[in-house]
Amino acid sequence: MENMEKIKKTAIIIPARLNSSRLKNKLLLVAKNKPVIQWVYEAAIKAKLASIVIVACDSEEIFNAVKKFGGNVEMTSSNHKSGSDRIAEVVKRHPEIEYILNLQGDEPQMSPDVIDSLIAALHNSTADISTLLRKITDKEQIENPNCVKCVFNKDNYALYFSRYPVPYPRNAESAEYYGHIGMYAYRRESLLKMTSLPMAMVEKTESLEQLRALYNGMSIKTIITNLNPVGIDTIQDFEKFKNIIENN
Repeated sequence: MENMEKIKKTAIIIPARLNSSRLKNKLLLVAKNKPVIQWVYEAAIKAKLASIVIVACDSEEIFNAVKKFGGNVEMTSSNHKSGSDRIAEVVKRHPEIEYILNLQGDEPQMSPDVIDSLIAALHNSTADISTLLRKITDKEQIENPNCVKCVFNKDNYALYFSRYPVPYPRNAESAEYYGHIGMYAYRRESLLKMTSLPMAMVEKTESLEQLRALYNGMSIKTIITNLNPVGIDTIQDFEKFKNIIENN
């Protein structure tokens, strides 16, 4: 692995907002005696290419829950509009952090190996950002606006993300679809640049913050994975995750 000194300046930061529109207090829901945020944190600390894991929260409830299981946690403003904005607040306090991995607080099944692959992809490219995709073939997923789709170029750099099925299947037999897994690795300067820019029209329209980066000419390297983690957006998602954990 190239330049391990730089790798050691990589932080995994988990943005953790208490209130969510679809499932109240979801990060504090308990499966097998652990809150969701603890499952996410414990996956993160198993990654080999980051030296620190920090939960960036906006509430005393999450702050205290992380402290209780011995995790690193920092309080952030409750006014942030996105996870990247919340992470940027923490990064500004830590000038030693050069690379950042944004791991969503509602992704308790994220693999440490996949986390490392995303960090390595950023180090081994000139991209501003790297992120994950998985191939999808299920028609319901392709048409589901909660499953974000991505199209990319021959070098696996993102061209566009959309909640709509892209590419449009005018010739359906040629169509391939890739779903986005919302985990990102950023260079420090790229994260701070992106979060300082105004929201773009496409970002507001689709409600996808990564479109702000693309709109402003920033590059996003995509990595294809077979991982299909259970992201927790609804009570049904949580029950599915809980059943998986309890049966293992």
